[in-house]
Amino acid sequence: MKLDGKTAIVTGAARGIGKEIACSLAKEGANVVISDIDLEHAEQTAAQIREMGRKTLVVKADVSMPEEATNIVEKTIDKLGSLDILVNNAGITRDNFILRMKNEDWDKVLAINLKGVFNCIKASAKIMLKQRKGRIVNMASIIGLIGNAGQANYAASKAGVIALTKSSAKEFGSRGITVNAIAPGFISTRMTEVLPEEIKQKMLSNIPLGRFGLPTDVANLVLFLVSDEANYITGQVINVDGGMVT
Repeated sequence: MKLDGKTAIVTGAARGIGKEIACSLAKEGANVVISDIDLEHAEQTAAQIREMGRKTLVVKADVSMPEEATNIVEKTIDKLGSLDILVNNAGITRDNFILRMKNEDWDKVLAINLKGVFNCIKASAKIMLKQRKGRIVNMASIIGLIGNAGQANYAASKAGVIALTKSSAKEFGSRGITVNAIAPGFISTRMTEVLPEEIKQKMLSNIPLGRFGLPTDVANLVLFLVSDEANYITGQVINVDGGMVT
């Protein structure tokens, strides 16, 4: 129980990678706040955490709105009494080529994927700075490192998350707060399941390990980064991509 007595917020935790992260933190002893706009599946995630004997809380929130990000933190402190870990996982895609991309699709992706991370960091840091400790993990993407045709908005948002991670690490390090980013590659989730088989095979041909990643591959790294074993690691971006970006 590496995280016994710790309290974590995981955004976008109703399904997929976020759900796996939330459950993995709970298995290691943490109480977990589930934040998402999908209340039905968020409650299902919370139910699994309660079955482990952990405290949990579901907060519906659009993280692109500063007041809603602040509300997540305020409810966490009010109901669970502390905040030790923040995992910024909430994100969306609105893919299209640049000349076809609607302005609102650009704005929406940047608002949730980048501004949402900023909003949650700002709200959480007010608590962590006072207690002089905390762990923040931001979900970036290899697309933020290499770009991708048809995903200019997503790539820009995730590249921004990487820069925000490094800046935050430098600002908060003197107060004992670590800030790191994870850049997943192609992880088996709902998004990859619906891809045509020929696209999947093309993707796999670029992955040295020869398989898509699993949500547990990402969650395991989160567990390490928020643990005491990672005390001297901050401002880093770690790929979980099977060697795709080398």
